[in-house]
Amino acid sequence: MRIDAFNKISKIYEANNVKSTSKTKGRSFSDKLEISQTGKDYQIAKQVIARVPDVREEKIKEIKEKMNAGTYNISMQDVADKLIERYFG
Repeated sequence: MRIDAFNKISKIYEANNVKSTSKTKGRSFSDKLEISQTGKDYQIAKQVIARVPDVREEKIKEIKEKMNAGTYNISMQDVADKLIERYFG
C-alpha cells in the first residue's frame, strides 16, 4: 500500500482530525429498569412451579399398589379418549 495514497484518502475523509468532546455538567443520567406487575407475577409463579416435583410420588405409589394387587383396571376407551384429547384437542 502506498503511503501517499493513504494520506490523500485520509485528507478526504478527515480521519486525522480529532474532535474533542465536553462533558455535560449538571445532568446525571442513569439506566432504570421497571418490571411490570405481570412480569412479577410470572416470576413468582415460575419459582413456585420450580419447587413442585415433576412426578407425583403418592399417585405412582397408589397405582403400583393397585397393579400389584390386581385391582388396577382402566377402560381402553378412557385411554383412547385421553390420547385423542392430548394430541388432537
